[in-house]
Amino acid sequence: MALKSTIFKAELQIANMDQHYYQDHTLTIARHPSETDDRMMVRLLAFALHANDALNFANGISNDDEPDLWHKDLTGAIETWIDVGLPDEKMVRKACGRANHVYIYNYGGRTADMWWDQASSKLGKINNLGVYNIPVETSRAMAKLAERNMQLTFTLQEGQIWLASQSDAVEIPLITVKNPADKNY
Repeated sequence: MALKSTIFKAELQIANMDQHYYQDHTLTIARHPSETDDRMMVRLLAFALHANDALNFANGISNDDEPDLWHKDLTGAIETWIDVGLPDEKMVRKACGRANHVYIYNYGGRTADMWWDQASSKLGKINNLGVYNIPVETSRAMAKLAERNMQLTFTLQEGQIWLASQSDAVEIPLITVKNPADKNY
């Protein structure tokens, strides 16, 4: 018998002062049986960084043809493609051809650095690609905020990022590995 996804609910208050975006989102997050709390919380962070009414969670972890998050326009064209972790370099190139903007959020520490060292020669010149690392200690601290029913506040001001629950807060240093040519975040 296949294991089922675990459902998490998140009330996310976003105050992105750098982009003047202030909105509350009620999210339902299906955590795949193979997904860790670290990865799920990085997906939630990616949502907060790119939040808009058209951004949705996709089936990235269980479907190679979909990202973790995406924003499609009214015609179904992919505006933004967001992956978490260490995606296959060929899939990233394919995503860059399908979407206007592609963002990768890594959280694996040294493993993420090794991934970029191997992929940078092929991905480094793609104009619509952004790659960012989250230190492993930060993703672990974010994972401690994970609960089946979460109330979280996301704040971005002057490049400083905070994710807070009612009992704890985590400052998130986002390390830029590669900015897209037209930095959209």
